[in-house]
Parts: sequence; structure tokens; C-alpha cells
Amino acid sequence: MRRALVVDDNDVNRILATRLLGKGGWTVAEADCGEAALTYLAANAVDLILLDVSMPTMSGQEVCRRIRLEKLGGDAVKVVAYTAHAMPEEVASLREGGFDTVLSKPMSRDRLAATLLELGFST
Repeated sequence: MRRALVVDDNDVNRILATRLLGKGGWTVAEADCGEAALTYLAANAVDLILLDVSMPTMSGQEVCRRIRLEKLGGDAVKVVAYTAHAMPEEVASLREGGFDTVLSKPMSRDRLAATLLELGFST
């Protein structure tokens, strides 16, 4: 069973991502802020983290840094930046910061499927 954590402070974005992953056979947990995500990951392993970059109190970049530094979520966890800011220099910066790839908003089934394939997850 593939497990994912969707982290987004926007309810609509979080629900959409959760539903699309769920339809693809994923077991999905949700967090509405970086702190909740870190707490969840300290106790649970996942295969995929879909992480909003722009959140209040703790940015997605800081959450990703902590995930990598503290080895949260499991050894092979893939962390995807979920953002509206997907200019080439921003994508490069996010990858350098520990993200495996970037999924641009608004999310679609096709974009999500392409991202999962890029990360080596079969659909």
C-alpha cells in the first residue's frame, strides 16, 4: 500500500490532492500546516509528501529542510513541492533545497500522474 501525506493550508487544494491520490490507490493523510506535518512524520513513514511551499508560520522549504535533516517520513520518501511559483530558477532552488520535484498549481489529474511517474511510482 502506497502512503502519502498532503500538506497544504488551503482546504480546497488539500482535499483535491487527497481525492486524486486516493483514486489512484494511495492511502492519504493530511496536514494543514508544517508543524502538523512534522509531528505526523515523526511517527509515521510515507512514500510521498506533497508539500505546499507557501504556508503561514513555517514555509514548505523549512518543512522540507527539517524532513531531510531529521530523516523523517522514511528512507526513500519523495518530497514534492506543490506551488504556483514554478519559474525555472524557482524550481532549481526548490530542488537544491531538498525537494525531489515540483508540481505546479493548479493541480490536475494529468499533472499529478506525470509527477508520480517521474518519481518512479506506477499509476
